[in-house]
Amino acid sequence: MADLRLIKGDITTFNGDAIVNAANTGLVGGGGVDGAIHRAAGPELDLACRKLHGCPTGEAKVTPGFNLPARLIIHTPGPIWRDGSFEEPKLLRSCYENSLKRAVENNCQTVAFPSISTGIYGYPLADACQIAVSSIRGFDAPLEVTMVAFDERTYQAFKLAMAD
Repeated sequence: MADLRLIKGDITTFNGDAIVNAANTGLVGGGGVDGAIHRAAGPELDLACRKLHGCPTGEAKVTPGFNLPARLIIHTPGPIWRDGSFEEPKLLRSCYENSLKRAVENNCQTVAFPSISTGIYGYPLADACQIAVSSIRGFDAPLEVTMVAFDERTYQAFKLAMAD
């Protein structure tokens, strides 16, 4: 079972095996955490992502971490929230599960996640936190997982979800 912890901070400074990038399906650096990871990792990341030819929503692909302290970046495009009836919960759960699978396949022991789909993609924060926590806690592998909340609102929402 994955061990889950929560911190508030900048995921690009996480010193561990892997960080997860809340990517877009083209794997081209966008806004939010995706843009921050691309800027911090350096221009080599863009080249590596182009060679992956995108990634479907809910799936996950891996690149080196380049200039980041983390060895790897696991890219997973989250669902864009419409109204919840377009398989958004299933797709969000897949983001977490597939990212954890890529971590195991790449011999990771520590992995950090941002809050996936809760920024510009508009996923309701409390619901997204519940899905993240249950997906990670339900994953059967000896991983140390850190949720990295960028702001106080996200930190408090994850704290609440982890208390349930």
